[in-house]
Amino acid sequence: MFSNKEKSNSSSTSASYSSSVNSIGEGTSVEGTINADSDIRIDGEIKGNLFCRGKLILGERGKIVGDIECNNALIEGEIRGKIVVKELLQVKDSAIIDGDIATDKLNVESGAVFNVSCNMGQTNSTSTMTTTKKNTPVLATEEAA
Repeated sequence: MFSNKEKSNSSSTSASYSSSVNSIGEGTSVEGTINADSDIRIDGEIKGNLFCRGKLILGERGKIVGDIECNNALIEGEIRGKIVVKELLQVKDSAIIDGDIATDKLNVESGAVFNVSCNMGQTNSTSTMTTTKKNTPVLATEEAA
């Protein structure tokens, strides 16, 4: 009876953990590697790599200098580095991205600064990025399915 109760609490704890949302607030600076098992919102600054099993939300004042891997991303702030998004990368009009991107789907709003090499549909390997789009502010929404 006691061991069943422990198992029940253990699975409940892991379910709560996987649905949690992490946050780095404005005015906070982090240096190093971040591993997040669930969604994360960044309104501060990260210098280092970010690995997220959920969705990354980078707020307008957020900045990441380093490599990123995540399932989905909504970018309003600034990124300088390599980005691998397994599903959908949404780039808002306030975003500034400078680096390499590999994603399955891409949506870029008008006004975003999008200085990247982009590889669509091959998020498992980022070393084959060949399609290049450099120093071009995006003027219209781009979507790829």
